[in-house]
Amino acid sequence: MNNIKVVAFDCDGVMFDTVKANTAYYNKILNHFGKADMTHEQFVYTHMHTADKAIAKLFGDEKSIEAAQIYRKQMSYIPFLKYMEIEPYLKPLLKRLKPKYRAAVATNRTDTMQRVLIDHGLEKYFDLVVSALDVENPKPSPDQLIKIVEHFNIEPSQLIYIGDSSLDEIAAKAAGIHLIAYKNSSLDADFYINSLKELENILLDQP
Repeated sequence: MNNIKVVAFDCDGVMFDTVKANTAYYNKILNHFGKADMTHEQFVYTHMHTADKAIAKLFGDEKSIEAAQIYRKQMSYIPFLKYMEIEPYLKPLLKRLKPKYRAAVATNRTDTMQRVLIDHGLEKYFDLVVSALDVENPKPSPDQLIKIVEHFNIEPSQLIYIGDSSLDEIAAKAAGIHLIAYKNSSLDADFYINSLKELENILLDQP
């Protein structure tokens, strides 16, 4: 860990508890077309993937997907931001990481990420934000993590990523970087934590 220079975070499930926000968002789209609320399986999928893939999963056939996408794109995510719950120790941790580490975000969110950071006063803490819009392929592709490595001109071994899903695990392995599993002991990771405060023991207690 002495070699780490950049700490990257996933957004949903790590920086924020977005269960309420994403559930309300996708259920509103489903209900608009007379469909029932998401099942647990559908939620798990939408939680990890991009909005485009989530809509495809929820609606299935091409005509329904097209109609749902049109509705989704005219329906702002902004009203659902109030349901996002910031992880309690995120801001204190980001303050403590400076100046020893640079901080980044790698997320499958698209056009909502910047607004999320602004609304929660987080934009000043991150040196780079990479969303699904900034790369050719979203997670589980390693594109986002490779972009971070290239941006900071570091080796993959100098980046550590905090993620909570199988997509994060696959992306980290493909990029050759360290993974910290957040509240998910089923992942194959270098470290396992249940609170962002535990990152201090991993990152800040190093010489």
